[in-house]
Amino acid sequence: IANPQSDILDIPVIAEVAHRNNVPLIVDNTVPTPALLRPLEHGADIVVSSATKFLTGNGSSLGGVIVDGGNFDWTQTRNGRSIFPNFTEADEAYHGLKFADLGAPAFALRARAGILRDTGAAPAPFNAWVLAQGLDTLALRIERHNENAKAVAEFLENHTLVAKVNYAGLPSSPWHETLTKLGLSGASGVLSFDLKDADTAKAWKFIDALKLHSNVANIGDVRSLVVHPATTTHSQSDEEGLTRAGISQATVRLSVGIENIDDIIADLEGGFAALA
Repeated sequence: IANPQSDILDIPVIAEVAHRNNVPLIVDNTVPTPALLRPLEHGADIVVSSATKFLTGNGSSLGGVIVDGGNFDWTQTRNGRSIFPNFTEADEAYHGLKFADLGAPAFALRARAGILRDTGAAPAPFNAWVLAQGLDTLALRIERHNENAKAVAEFLENHTLVAKVNYAGLPSSPWHETLTKLGLSGASGVLSFDLKDADTAKAWKFIDALKLHSNVANIGDVRSLVVHPATTTHSQSDEEGLTRAGISQATVRLSVGIENIDDIIADLEGGFAALA
């Protein structure tokens, strides 16, 4: 589920195309998490996720996860040559080891023995402990994120000051059919919307009026978050790039938290009141 349009990758279709062309499919599962979607069951080969977001829900430590499905064949060749020489050629740093010979965990072991070892891309023990604290409540939190985000999306869809809402959990979303196809029980907590007849100043006026929502660029916290993508997360894009991403100066992105839904909506009402 992409950010901020809430568009959904049709994993089985893309997996079929990828595998027909000898390419591994790597899926970023940060927004849905395994509580909603398990990409390996739909044909993905590798799953990556930011652990800083919904997985642990506290936004307190940087971290990430790589899950190797163990089903991709790294020994494939094209025109008599290896497609993935990093896996089939001898690694002198490991006395001539060929990672493809290790079988199912080849990718995971290559990542651990190479990238992780060489760059130190691993969380410190305390950070790992902080990240682990949220995992126990993942399923419960995602249920609440789903419930609250859908209620917020419905509220926004019916508001006179909103031009458009991007949330796959809405039946009106062009991605709702894909959500149903993949068997997701919800679209997680990230959504965006366009304020009607708004420019950058008007969008920021709405954001600045919010009290409950924290104005930070992270997503997936148990606390509700808000950001103006065009001037923050996507500020390096030109207008053409923003348009391709479904972002305008009127776009506001929310990461809906697990607070009481009445409080969340009341806060959004305060933002709209500031535009009156």
